Amino acid sequence: MTRERGRDDTRSAIAVHAARLMAQDGIEDYGLAKRKAAKLLGIPDAQRLPNNDEIDVALREYRDIYRGGDHEQRIRALRVQAVTAMRQLVQFDPHLTGSVLSGIAGPYAAIHLQLFTDNIKAVELFLIDRDIPYRTGQSRVYAGHEPRLLPVYSITVGDADIELTVLETRDLRAPLRSTAEGRIIGRARLPAVEALLG
Repeated sequence: MTRERGRDDTRSAIAVHAARLMAQDGIEDYGLAKRKAAKLLGIPDAQRLPNNDEIDVALREYRDIYRGGDHEQRIRALRVQAVTAMRQLVQFDPHLTGSVLSGIAGPYAAIHLQLFTDNIKAVELFLIDRDIPYRTGQSRVYAGHEPRLLPVYSITVGDADIELTVLETRDLRAPLRSTAEGRIIGRARLPAVEALLG
């Protein structure tokens, strides 16, 4: 076996294990899933880690084999909840992101919405005015190559958690990434998400 073939087999094994961890344990952080999978396989070389696209392929294959129709129903239910939330938050130009948008969300996945406003405090006031309980946190993203620490409001609706990441309106023009060198975070406005529901 050539060295290149061995490297491909290693990357593939890590991708399959990372996908299983994401599907079974509800891990949404690709980097964490990759590191845990590599550790479980006894592979110390970080250069052999698969990219996120490779894990997405493995995750879809895993779900096709082990989840079938249940997975599709869960994705649809999460997208319906996302549409409802987006309609209520329409003044903040909500965008759906993450695993619910891509269709690979696990059983414990949260719905991730990016909100855009010139008044960051307006989102919190919106929640307070409507007596919606929330938890606060922060998330780091890169707008272009500029790191940004953003406020996140977490709410629970039914059996789903919704993470509201608040950005400035100007951030709509910049490609957003979860890491400086990572891929651009995919996002969709309300009409596009409604179209996914058919």
